[in-house]
Amino acid sequence: MLDVCLAGTSGMMPLKNRWLSSLWVEYQGMAVLVDCGEGTQLALSHAGLKHCHIDAILITHFHADHISGLPGMLLALTNYGKTGKVQLYGPVGLRGIVNKLRCICAHLSFELEIIELNPKQCSCFDTAGLHIEAMPLEHSTPCLGYAMSLFRKPVFNPDKARALEIPLQYWKTLHAGNSVEHEGKLFTTEMVTDKARKTIKVTYMTDSLYFAQMSDFAYNSDLLVCEGMYGDDTSAQKSNDKHHMLFSQAATVAKNSCSKQLWLTHYSPSLVCPYEFEHEAKSIFANTVISKDGQKITIEE
Repeated sequence: MLDVCLAGTSGMMPLKNRWLSSLWVEYQGMAVLVDCGEGTQLALSHAGLKHCHIDAILITHFHADHISGLPGMLLALTNYGKTGKVQLYGPVGLRGIVNKLRCICAHLSFELEIIELNPKQCSCFDTAGLHIEAMPLEHSTPCLGYAMSLFRKPVFNPDKARALEIPLQYWKTLHAGNSVEHEGKLFTTEMVTDKARKTIKVTYMTDSLYFAQMSDFAYNSDLLVCEGMYGDDTSAQKSNDKHHMLFSQAATVAKNSCSKQLWLTHYSPSLVCPYEFEHEAKSIFANTVISKDGQKITIEE
């Protein structure tokens, strides 16, 4: 299962009642943090999340509201006694920016590995127990959306293993997907498992203009977290000029991608009460949530 928390929902700058947008996805004590704007370490604390669980940080782009909190986050991890390795992913140019930011946090208690991704093409990698796909978005600067998938092993059936007289010591190996040879017989995973379980998928996309391929990228997401900078369709021109999205556009992505649930995020500071425009999204995609800071869900199926 995946534990997901939208630690903050604000765009551009933190507000008194709204932290900057960042997403937390955790699997078996390993967490991936997407974006790290000013004050993100405090947003995580307010949400009751354990900083030391962070094994990877994904940066969408290099605007301040998505990366300026990184030095504070790295220092917080050190202060909490983080050891081992933290992987930091983002568009090409990430290494240079992080090296400059680290002038105020040079000494860390853990290894920081920086991996740059081509912002002009799709890519994929594995980290923190998850398979991550990155896709270029259409913003005023190179920007990536991220889809995080948990591929789950099929359910192990001990009755099948016993019927085949497979010794207990081989069960774990078989469940891990490896074949075993015992007393001249070859046993495979398929012989001792039931049907495969559905992949769990969480997709995060901000900041961007709307474009049709977003739905392909988010296809079949259990949870789509997508920016809704402005709630009212009359703000379309302003949204386009700033390379951002409307509630209705995010809902269209959710509908066309067959996602199960949509959480809106990255609200404009001028959008004082996002709930006033809830109907704009729900009229297109009924299972839309006007998210608030600290919004949580555990996805099991």
